[in-house]
Amino acid sequence: MKIYIVLGIIAVVVIVAVLNIIRVFKIRKNGIETDAVISRIEEQDSSDGDDYTVVYIYYVSYRTQEGKTVEAKLNHAPGRTRVGDQVRIKYLPEKPNHAIIVK
Repeated sequence: MKIYIVLGIIAVVVIVAVLNIIRVFKIRKNGIETDAVISRIEEQDSSDGDDYTVVYIYYVSYRTQEGKTVEAKLNHAPGRTRVGDQVRIKYLPEKPNHAIIVK
């Protein structure tokens, strides 16, 4: 019984990872490139027994081609950036709340 639970959890993790890879691929291939500003940075604390880690989640604010202001969560940290810094991103018009950094 426990093996099925473990396999189920592994399957969910793999499915989520694959869906994220597909989304990033679609944005890279078909996304619209624009300038954005780092609008906020959230800290998430994570502890696992004796280990303690802080994870930073970056958000950008930008205008779509239609002129709508959107805040999107980035899939990767843009390096040494602060709130207010400008970055280049790509997004899909049908899902503007997902963005990736253009390298």
